[in-house]
Amino acid sequence: MEMKRNKLYIFLLIAIAFGYAWLVFSNVTFFKEKHIGCLFKKVTTYPCPSCGTTRSVQLVFNGEFFSSLLLNPFGILVATIMLVVPFWIGIDLIKKSDSFFKFYKASERFISKKPIAILLFLLVILNWYWNIKKNI
Repeated sequence: MEMKRNKLYIFLLIAIAFGYAWLVFSNVTFFKEKHIGCLFKKVTTYPCPSCGTTRSVQLVFNGEFFSSLLLNPFGILVATIMLVVPFWIGIDLIKKSDSFFKFYKASERFISKKPIAILLFLLVILNWYWNIKKNI
């Protein structure tokens, strides 16, 4: 099923709003003490490929890019999406254009190419291995 422009924009804006809410939620002292953490890690005792992403995003927002990269490179990607996409969608809505939607569709086509998909899959696996070695 192909995603339509407005549905994609609404979905992404809601997802990003939840992302910001999660950052606030994870910084509340009560929850920091309880350390909600990763369900995958609690069940398997191994970190998942995205373990540390929340802390990595927090480091990006604090200007600590190198520390963020070392903790989990996904954090830089997620933080970039959280910062750029709402503005880009807002500009599209104001100008009544679909530049972000076109970028999304082009990205989707690029990522679906077999060599690119395999490379990205391998990067996720390498990140997972690195998370396990770091014992996040």
